[in-house]
Amino acid sequence: MRVDRKKMEQENLSREERRRRRRATEKYRTAHATRERVRVEAFNVAFSELRKLLPTLPPDKKLSKIEILRLAICYINYLNHVLELNNG
Repeated sequence: MRVDRKKMEQENLSREERRRRRRATEKYRTAHATRERVRVEAFNVAFSELRKLLPTLPPDKKLSKIEILRLAICYINYLNHVLELNNG
């Protein structure tokens, strides 16, 4: 039933109204795609900055995002261990 109602509503829309709605949808999609690109770029910058803080051999070795996260976890655990040894 829902599909039939929607189809009837669309048939009743004027050509201009359909064109306006299509443009609005396209604008929404374009805006959404732009926001997503900005979001992904921010994540990539954050991963790049984190990568620079992690010791690896060789230093310029390319790492995947999951490798960066895993290495960061190991490095943080190592630093905590060093602190515990120095304080205990």
